[in-house]
Amino acid sequence: MGSNKKNNLKNVAMLSGIAFEMGAIIFLAAKGGIWLDEHYQTDKRIFTAIATLIGVAISIWVVLRQLKKIEY
Repeated sequence: MGSNKKNNLKNVAMLSGIAFEMGAIIFLAAKGGIWLDEHYQTDKRIFTAIATLIGVAISIWVVLRQLKKIEY
């Protein structure tokens, strides 16, 4: 197996995990926001919205860092 094929397999494995990582980060952020909204009894679910947006931003940052590690 050549070096190029090893890099391709490594890249595929890394990219397949990215979707799960993004989903987990956004899910946990949203759950945290829901908990805060319930804890502080907010009507407009503002903590859920803010936490979800922060989760999306963090997940994008994580993805961009991982994409820099990909060897072509």
